[in-house]
Amino acid sequence: MKLTVELKREKIVAIVRGITKEQAGFVGEGLSRGGIRFMEVTMNTKGALHMIQDWRARYDGDVYVGAGTVLDVEMAKEAVSAGAQFLISPNTDLSVIEFALEQGVDVWPGAMTPTEIVAAYAAGAEIVKLFPMASLGLSFIRELQGPLNHIPLLATGGVTLDNLPDYFNAGAAAVGLGSALLPKDALASGNTDEIQRRAAAFVEAAK
Repeated sequence: MKLTVELKREKIVAIVRGITKEQAGFVGEGLSRGGIRFMEVTMNTKGALHMIQDWRARYDGDVYVGAGTVLDVEMAKEAVSAGAQFLISPNTDLSVIEFALEQGVDVWPGAMTPTEIVAAYAAGAEIVKLFPMASLGLSFIRELQGPLNHIPLLATGGVTLDNLPDYFNAGAAAVGLGSALLPKDALASGNTDEIQRRAAAFVEAAK
């Protein structure tokens, strides 16, 4: 689908989890100003559906807004109704993939083992989220490239500005970023400029 092509080009998904409704305003502003084009609000964030709706209205045409931590079809339905343009999960639920494809929404399910990765891809996911990446390590991506190099991987967890090139060199098609983009001090102080600076640095490094 169109967004999968875009993600391969942009290479970064910003993962937004556990922020407040008030913080969502400056977080979205900082990320978008910094050049982030994919912003994911996790469904276990209080007010996630409202944030998705708000960001869709605010950044339509400039940023793709999606839902993360989509664990089942009910969550998927709520997210799509709120305007989510893509769905990301930590797990592979074939019914979620089927629903998303029926709706014409990009879906990037989570997987860890080769069996899960292949099953998700065979079910129609054009990119598979490799999770938990911080625990698996870069060597895991490299080893997967032998038999599974035809399946694009969204590596999520453990990404920093310093090791970002290592993820792509190992074979990741894109990465998911959370705390590295949104440090606690910037969230606490409402520092839009710091979030923008970090976002811009990652966007530049991913080119």
